[in-house]
Amino acid sequence: MMDIKALLASSDNPNSLGNKFRKQRFQYFESLFNSNFDNKYPVKILDIGGTVHFWKDQPLLNSGKVEIILLNLSAEDVKTKGLSSMAGDATDLSQFADERFDLVFSNSVIEHLYTWENQMKMAKEAMRVGKKYFVQTPNRHFFMEAHYALPFVQYFPKNFTRFLLTKTRLSRGSKWNVKDAQQYLDEIRLLSEGEMKMLFPGATIYKEKFIGMVKSYSAHNMG
Repeated sequence: MMDIKALLASSDNPNSLGNKFRKQRFQYFESLFNSNFDNKYPVKILDIGGTVHFWKDQPLLNSGKVEIILLNLSAEDVKTKGLSSMAGDATDLSQFADERFDLVFSNSVIEHLYTWENQMKMAKEAMRVGKKYFVQTPNRHFFMEAHYALPFVQYFPKNFTRFLLTKTRLSRGSKWNVKDAQQYLDEIRLLSEGEMKMLFPGATIYKEKFIGMVKSYSAHNMG
């Protein structure tokens, strides 16, 4: 019998729809990677907001072709070959020189920066420090809000969304902790296609679709 709760779980759950989409997206990314970096190894990558969990089982990492720095608000202990971690701010990468990395990668992070101003700063920095970039984010206008697995809540008043998250089990079958719910409500600012084009002028916008609707956008300059 189909486990609906697992299907609607976060992308880290291997049985979730989000994980399925993530795998498809990564296959697209790998095809771009191979066409851009053939025999130019190791490729130095900065992953803004990246995690060991995301990369540790990826054949690309295990191939030895990449050296990846995971940048987050705090560093984590990393024991996986090819990965390292450091603390930093996605909106201020001044510790890195222009084009310091062959590639800047980011998956579902730029929507967590609270304001449009911060999103502009991250996009500008990603394009500055990376010769290439690949930045993904959920589509603001997709019917299912990606973080809560609830339909259309991105259009609701935040007070109502807070009620749904903390007082009902509609979001992935469980109630949210009040503090966690408020944190997400404060930090998430979903982006439209037009805004992604403004953030990354001249980028190719890859549209990830589900039943004919655009679920997420990935902006890149990888051809």
